Amino acid sequence: MSLSRRRFLQTSGAAASGLVLGFYVPPRGPGRYVHAAEPFAPNAFVRIATDDVITIIVNQSEMGQGVYTSLPMLIAEELDADWKSIQVEPAPLAPEYAHFLFRLQLTGGSSSITSSWQPFRTAGATARALLVEAAAQEWGVDKDTLTTDAGYVVNVDKRASYGELAAKAATLPVPENVPLKDPKDFKLIGTNVKRIEGPSKVNGEAEFSMDVKLDGMLTAVVAHPPVCGGSVKKFDASKAEAVPGVVKVKPIGSGIAVIAKDFWTARIARDELEIEWDDGANANLSTEALRTEYRALADTEGMVAEDEGDADTALGEASKTLEAVYEVPFLAHAPMEPLNAVAHVREDGCDIWAGTQGQSIDQMVASHITGLKPEQIKIHTTLLGGGFGRRANVTSDFVADAVQVANGEGVPVKTIWTREDDIQCGYFRPMFVHKLKAGVDADGMPSAWHQRLVGQSIMEGTPFADMTIKDGVDAASVEGATDMPYAIPNRRIEVHNANKTLTVLWWRSVGHTHTGFVNESFLDEVAHAGGKDPYELRRELLKDQPRHLHVLELAAEKAGWGTPLPEGRARGIAMRKSFETFVAEVAEVSVEGGKVRVHKVVAAIDCGIAINPWNVVAQVESAIVFGLTAALHGELTLDKGRVQQSNFHDYPMLRMDEMPEIEVHVVESDEPPTGVGEPGVPPIAPAVANALFTLTGKRVRRLPIRL
Repeated sequence: MSLSRRRFLQTSGAAASGLVLGFYVPPRGPGRYVHAAEPFAPNAFVRIATDDVITIIVNQSEMGQGVYTSLPMLIAEELDADWKSIQVEPAPLAPEYAHFLFRLQLTGGSSSITSSWQPFRTAGATARALLVEAAAQEWGVDKDTLTTDAGYVVNVDKRASYGELAAKAATLPVPENVPLKDPKDFKLIGTNVKRIEGPSKVNGEAEFSMDVKLDGMLTAVVAHPPVCGGSVKKFDASKAEAVPGVVKVKPIGSGIAVIAKDFWTARIARDELEIEWDDGANANLSTEALRTEYRALADTEGMVAEDEGDADTALGEASKTLEAVYEVPFLAHAPMEPLNAVAHVREDGCDIWAGTQGQSIDQMVASHITGLKPEQIKIHTTLLGGGFGRRANVTSDFVADAVQVANGEGVPVKTIWTREDDIQCGYFRPMFVHKLKAGVDADGMPSAWHQRLVGQSIMEGTPFADMTIKDGVDAASVEGATDMPYAIPNRRIEVHNANKTLTVLWWRSVGHTHTGFVNESFLDEVAHAGGKDPYELRRELLKDQPRHLHVLELAAEKAGWGTPLPEGRARGIAMRKSFETFVAEVAEVSVEGGKVRVHKVVAAIDCGIAINPWNVVAQVESAIVFGLTAALHGELTLDKGRVQQSNFHDYPMLRMDEMPEIEVHVVESDEPPTGVGEPGVPPIAPAVANALFTLTGKRVRRLPIRL
């Protein structure tokens, strides 16, 4: 009998050795209810069945950021629904489910709540208005005399559930311009709500694309070029085809695919392939060569991204000047669930099961591969085992692999990338070099700031290039450098777009991943050069930026900035606005056995109205872990075009024994909600680096941190 680990956990209960706690959680994950027929569906996002089950269709992918809970909360609030009656379904691929800003079905940019704040509330309010109208007509009363509460329309002496009114409401014309609640009247928004999909992840019922099993399904792996941009010159598949269980070996656009009865057979057979590769233009590419090239470019004038005042003159007149070069490496996204997708290509259509962030792009790519019309391509979005931007790229590489492999096979095929495939052959956060100069006046205040960035454009060649690239300057590369909140009067920011041959991609917090580290670290240098406390200098420079200032002061206060610490420890502080959200973090650090030890991180976040404060806290904690992993460990290096790292043994994640205590403070706000998935990442690396300077007197100007 073949028994998966997940099925073992589901069925073993107390029979297994050791301590196993068995419990039953009513299923509330996506698609778990069988609800009554003919539901009331006033719009694309709400269905109310006669059995009172309310289904919210979510058009954003759930990859751990909580959209299957926070987005339904928006609708449930305006609908005055009973939260226990809510279930969630992932949206099918259709125009009405396009991202409200991007106009593609896409999840990214910490924009799910921001973009859906009005549309989802309107969807809920519209459904409520129809239910109230239905009750008013049934009872022959003025609708203004009716109220709603927890899934019921209420009159003085009558009440009817939404399910009871669903059939009548479905016959009524949909109203326009329905009023929305005043935030002071919110009952659900702003409260702590448990994640809807949480129980299914605990009991093993949650379905990720890796879990998809279909009748007759085969499994494939692909041998990709060892050098980015390489291609197959010739291959011999005879040894691979001789492995028992192998069904076929076939070339596809990205390499050579091995299709077999299961993953391990395909994986073993792939090792038997004899392939001669053409390494292409990147055959001699190395990290050291790129560092040399980038540092040389940093000494030359670049494209102007921002020019305020007269930085050159102010530098010449400064009482003191300082200069530094900062570097950040290539990084992998490394989601815990390796890339994979299932495709079933037929003459009349193609079905794809994938944990994807970019359904619209996947559809276009699959249509091009198969020759089918876009509407014949169906995307079934599963839960994602992490994304961080990797599962949304312009080539849909892992989905494209799956479709090419399955094309012509007549059966479903699951194509799996090993972690080595992704880390060595995937998309990377680009490497950057920053050269900075600053001037300090006689009072110790910064009077000039000159910054030159060198790195590969992220947005070039993407559908967003027209929106983000102006006069050659990629806004995603310089974000956070060009919109600096600190009141430094003379600023000049320049950029070089370098090395366009590698596949690079947005990575959780995009350009802020490097500008956050560099700018907040160099500002710390400026503070010390002027004899200022880094926190107090920031306060002075942010006096006209109330929301920046508030999170800075809150984090410092809660961390006890300025109070004594145990011997051998120090604090560092950093602040960042990204995705319209304000975050400050204070890291408490020591050096133990020649290694950095982060003991505690205190964070303050202002994301406007916090839809689900528990989720905001969880996302900041997650972002800190993600950013700290990169700060302490993250680095991809190239030699002769080949990535030297391959898996978690040499591209390590933060381990449990490295985990700091994290304390998150959410600012109460009446401002519209903004993103929380990414903004916690940028401040952590500079907060740690700044603490290390206080502790050791040595600056960290290159990541990952190496003592």
